Amino acid sequence: MRSVIVLTILALVSLCVVVPPANARSEEPAFLSFGVGIYDMFDDQTTAEFRVEYVFSEQRKFWILTPFLGLTGTAEGGTYGYGGIAIDIFFGRRFVVTPNFAAGIYGNGDGKDLGHAIEFRSGVAFAHRFDDFSRLGLAFHHISNAGLDERNPGEESLLLTYAMPLENLFGN
Repeated sequence: MRSVIVLTILALVSLCVVVPPANARSEEPAFLSFGVGIYDMFDDQTTAEFRVEYVFSEQRKFWILTPFLGLTGTAEGGTYGYGGIAIDIFFGRRFVVTPNFAAGIYGNGDGKDLGHAIEFRSGVAFAHRFDDFSRLGLAFHHISNAGLDERNPGEESLLLTYAMPLENLFGN
């Protein structure tokens, strides 16, 4: 499963060199993204997940990678604060695929024990991009400690997301 995710992300990143953001704005704005969905969807400790992320503007890019910071919480009191990188791959001006990777600190609360405080997240988001540059989509992620501990059950999440450009929220 992990190798499939890594290969998918690498293939999508390599496509970015071939498929530039067609008809995209010269610079994507900073976003505040909200998500709600299912945490640990393939295991026996399934619960609700809530997420908020700050995605930096294109002005803050590292080469083709956009940094982001986020916080996830579960209905069982689990928390995950993280930072990572993502790449937007545009198909036309409406559809955006965003592979991403993050590292962070996890606390299980009364929920699933992932084995270590340091956890890594890899995933992909699929979104529709509106005229005001906001996005509505689905995000799928896997969180794992990558073998830092003998206990490494991992978890998978599926969320409905809405990303709002900060300029829409606070004005120009």
